[in-house]
Amino acid sequence: MDEVTIGVDPQAAVAEIHTATCYRLGSTPVSPPVRSIPTMTTPTGPVNEPRRLRLPRPGRRWARRLLLLGAAASLILVAALAVGVWMYTQARVDTAGDVAFDQPLHIPPLLEPQTDSDGRAVFDLQLQQGTTELLPGIETATWGANGSHLGPTLRASRGDIVVINVANTLPEATTLHWHGMHLPAAADGNPHQLIPPGETWSPTWTIDQPAATLWYHPHPHGQTADHVYRGVAGLFLLADDQRVEVPDDYGIDDIPVILQDKRFNDDGSLDAGDHFLSTVGQLGDEILVNGTYSPYLDVERDLVRLRVLNGSNGRIYNLGFDDDRTFELIATDGGLLEQPVALRRVQLSPGERAEVVVRVDSGERTVLRSNSPDIGLDFVQRRFSGGDDRFDLLELRAADNLAESPPVPNRLVSEELPDSAEADTTRTFELSGRSRINGEKMDMSRIDTVVAVDTTEIWEVTNRSGNPHNFHIHDVQFRILNLDGNTPPPHLEGPKDTVFIPPRSTGRVAVRFADYTNPDVPYMYHCHILIHEDAGMMGQFTVVEPDEIDQESRQTPTDPRHDHDG
Repeated sequence: MDEVTIGVDPQAAVAEIHTATCYRLGSTPVSPPVRSIPTMTTPTGPVNEPRRLRLPRPGRRWARRLLLLGAAASLILVAALAVGVWMYTQARVDTAGDVAFDQPLHIPPLLEPQTDSDGRAVFDLQLQQGTTELLPGIETATWGANGSHLGPTLRASRGDIVVINVANTLPEATTLHWHGMHLPAAADGNPHQLIPPGETWSPTWTIDQPAATLWYHPHPHGQTADHVYRGVAGLFLLADDQRVEVPDDYGIDDIPVILQDKRFNDDGSLDAGDHFLSTVGQLGDEILVNGTYSPYLDVERDLVRLRVLNGSNGRIYNLGFDDDRTFELIATDGGLLEQPVALRRVQLSPGERAEVVVRVDSGERTVLRSNSPDIGLDFVQRRFSGGDDRFDLLELRAADNLAESPPVPNRLVSEELPDSAEADTTRTFELSGRSRINGEKMDMSRIDTVVAVDTTEIWEVTNRSGNPHNFHIHDVQFRILNLDGNTPPPHLEGPKDTVFIPPRSTGRVAVRFADYTNPDVPYMYHCHILIHEDAGMMGQFTVVEPDEIDQESRQTPTDPRHDHDG
C-alpha cells in the first residue's frame, strides 16, 4: 500500500477519536495527552505540517507469518530428527557379553516310529496349542507338535518308507511342510495340503536322498509367518549308508541348534508386530535356542557337531564364536560337503542350515555368537533390518576331562549334485518389491512353471528390489553355479535348497527334477523371509512327463480359502 497524505489537523482528529471512544465505552471524555506537531516557517508565517500516516503493509504481515511458520517447521524438523536419531539408536540390539547362560539347553526328543505290517516307519505328530515358559517364570501361549512348543526330532534312513500321521488339534487349518525333502508333490505339505482342525493328514513316501539336516514347519498360504512364529517347527534328520567319522551321538556330541528370535509383550505374550522400517518383517530382541532362553550346553567330548537351523521368520545370522576360533563346516542344507571347510563365520538366512564341528579344550567355555550380518543394505535400512545386531546364542561348557573324538576326515562324501552341463533350459526369475516374482503375486490357481521329469535346468534368480531376499525351491537340492558371476565360496558349494540373494544381485543354480510327476499338484518356489512369502512372493511349478509339457494346463484346482489377493 502507498503512503497517503491526509490533510487534516492531527491534534483535532486525535481529540475527536478519543471523545468518540469514551462515548462508546460510557466514560467521561478526558483530554488525552497529545504530542506536539513540529512546525515549519514559511514566508507567510509558521504553519503546522500535515503528518504522513503510514498504514501497515500486508506484505509485512505475511513476512511475520512466514517467519513464524518457518520457526515452527524448524522446531518440527528438529523434533523429527531427534526422534529419528532415537529410533535409529534404539533399533540396534547387542547382547554380546551380557547373557547369563543360566538355563540348560533343551534337546528336542527323538520321535521313535512304529513299524506297520508293510514295514513302513510310522510317525505320529499332533499339532497342538498350550503354554510354555519361554522367559523365566512367565508362561506364554504357544503352538507345537507333540508338545506346547516346537516338536520332536524325526530321524529316518535312505530307503525307508515313511508314513507321518499329522493330526491337527489347533483352532486353525494349517499344513506341515518337509523342508528340503525329495518327495511326491502330494506329500510335500505345501499350501495345497491344508489340514482342517480336527482332521489328520497321512502322507507317505520313500526316503531317497543323502544324509542331511532337514526340517518341518507349517506352510499355509498367507499365514506361514504366524504359524511358524507361534512355535510349530522341528528337525528331520536323514542318514544313509555312507559311514563318515563325524560326531553322531544325538544330544551328546551331535546337537540340534534351532535359532529363533522372539519379541515379547509386557504380559509375556508373543509380539508378532514388525517395525515399519524393517525390510524383513518381524524381528525379535530375544533369541531362543531350541526354545531355551539364555542356554548353555555341557560338553563331554572334545569335538561337538552343531546342526544349526535358522528357524526365524526374517532374521539373518552371521555365526561364529566369541573368541573368533575356527570351526569346520561339514554340511549345508542338503547334506555333507565333499570335504570340510575351515571357517570363522557362516551366514544363514531364514530356512538355511549348516552343520559345523568345533573343538573345545578341557574346562573352557566358548560362546556361539551371531555377529552383524552382511545383508546388502544402506546404513539406515541395515539398522532397522537387523544388520547391525549381535547376539550371544549358546555357551559351550567343556568338562574338565573330555573324551577324545576322532578327527574330522579330509574327505567326507562324493557329491550328488546336478551337472550344469546337462541343462538345456535356462529360466529367469525376478524378485521385485516384497511380494512379486516375475511381476506376479502368488495365485493358488495358477501354475507358473512346468518342467519335465528327469531333466536338469539352470534357474537364474535376480533380486531387483532394495530388500534382502532368499530363494527356496521345494523337492530339490540344487548346485549354486555363481553369485553375480563369481564362483561361490567353498561353504556354498554343497547341496542347497535355499540361497540368499542380496539386493540387486543374481544367483544361478543348477536344478534337477527327478522321479515324481503330477500334472495336478504343484511344488512351490518362494522367498523364505516369511513376510515376503505370505505377501505373495511365491510361485508354483509342476513336474510332468516330457511329452506332456505342451498340453499341460496352467491352472490347478484350489481351495478358495487359500486365495491371496493382498
